[in-house]
Amino acid sequence: MSGPADGTSKTSVLVAVVIPAFKVSGHIVKVVESIGPEVSKIIVVDDACPDQSGNLLQKMIFEPRLEVIYHSVNTGVGGAVKTGYKRAIELGYEVIVKIDGDGQMDSSKITELIIPILTNQADYTKGNRFFEIEAVQKMPKIRILGNLVLTFITKFSTGLWHIFDPNNGFTAIRSTMLKKLNLDKVDNRYFFESDMLFRLSLLQARVSDVPLPALYGEEKSNLKIKQVLFEFPLKHGRNYMKRIAYTYYLREFNLASIELPVGLFLTGFGLILGGYSWIHGIITATPTETGRLVLIAMSFLAGLQLVLAFLSYDTNNKK
Repeated sequence: MSGPADGTSKTSVLVAVVIPAFKVSGHIVKVVESIGPEVSKIIVVDDACPDQSGNLLQKMIFEPRLEVIYHSVNTGVGGAVKTGYKRAIELGYEVIVKIDGDGQMDSSKITELIIPILTNQADYTKGNRFFEIEAVQKMPKIRILGNLVLTFITKFSTGLWHIFDPNNGFTAIRSTMLKKLNLDKVDNRYFFESDMLFRLSLLQARVSDVPLPALYGEEKSNLKIKQVLFEFPLKHGRNYMKRIAYTYYLREFNLASIELPVGLFLTGFGLILGGYSWIHGIITATPTETGRLVLIAMSFLAGLQLVLAFLSYDTNNKK
């Protein structure tokens, strides 16, 4: 197999690693040094890092596989990764791995991460820190809680009900699948990993989890709690609406396409009529008629049943 544009590949599989660098000067050198020979190219994107991580890296080590790209303006972790992705595609790499520069990811596990892609079992793989109980026990409790909440929300918004730990940044993707993505539409900030999953789901990509425990040290996350509490739910809600519209009304139309709107209408009708009847009964001190009570109960239960039927179909829909 011929090598990529810069001629650095010496392996039959062309693997590149992309590392976004922002305030990781204390870890980036060790991260790059730890990357094994299975990787042919290391692309570090200095995202206008105030610590000048890129310059530090080039001064501290000599690594022929290394290429540092500098952003004049900070674009966010997603923006930096997208720059690295585009460069790797330009150079002709077949599998592109993304690793953070903070030292939380064990680069010796890269081979495990890319095996499902190499064996044609997946188009995109990501680490899952929750697979082993021992590894979970070492994880900070606040991260466990945050990841559980975000995982549940992400399952709804992406339709990838089989995945866990959606914000795990240790990922690998087949370049042919990456080329199908409109990277300019993918979120530039910390919502990047979740947005990637959403857009891969729309392309019906095969996404797989790989058990890969994280390494926790003294590093600090740049992710702010307000982003998780406010920004992420709003963006997940937007993606959920887009996915439902595209999957069940634009790309195809089936029984589930009817179950959801009818179910929501009947459930809402039952709740509104029930609430009105309850308030009216309190104000007028009169009991609600039996017929109305039956109508309320039947509407609500029938609607709830239809919504649950839709969720069951959505959960098991592997298209």
